[in-house]
Amino acid sequence: MLQPELLDILPHDDPDAIRSREEMLQVNGIMGNHRWIERMVRRHGEKGWRVTELGAGDGALSLRLVEAGCCAESDLHAFDLAPRPEHWPAGADWTQGDVLKQALPGTEIVIANLFLHHFTKEQLGMLGARISPVTRLIIAAEPARRWVHTMTGWLFCVVAELNHVQRHDLQASIRAGFRGRELQEALGLGKEWKTEAHEHPLGGLRFMAWR
Repeated sequence: MLQPELLDILPHDDPDAIRSREEMLQVNGIMGNHRWIERMVRRHGEKGWRVTELGAGDGALSLRLVEAGCCAESDLHAFDLAPRPEHWPAGADWTQGDVLKQALPGTEIVIANLFLHHFTKEQLGMLGARISPVTRLIIAAEPARRWVHTMTGWLFCVVAELNHVQRHDLQASIRAGFRGRELQEALGLGKEWKTEAHEHPLGGLRFMAWR
């Protein structure tokens, strides 16, 4: 079930939006999304492979990959509706735009963290069809759509004293999340792709595709 998330509606420099993006680091830390994506890039990527992050937000995940030595600044490309962050490396690329309306960069790895659940099944099919022929590896961490995660998510927001934007958006994200093979089927990747997905106990669905 898709519904607008407040962080997508608020101006990028709104104080509540800024705080919510900071709180997302806590959410990702609990879910372990950044750590898992880094491990998968390190394990399955090859030296010199370029990386594109879809829905990069404040760039925290991409910068983590650079700092960990998973890719060089010059091999990094980020895509988001938001403008280029002030702290974004000069040697890395940043595209401000809509991933459904602009060509995706031709990089060997595409990653996404808590981003793909914003799209309908039809839109995900469009996105899957736009993946570059150069791309060899897709890694995504998304919300798992389970009733138990709505309860644990609510409790975490209360205990961590997260703001109203994060409280609303966390629940909206879970309701828009995925189960089983839903994400693989929605992306509609060709037969040359192998895919796998599994759910994490702390609320994540972890997806990977390779060819």
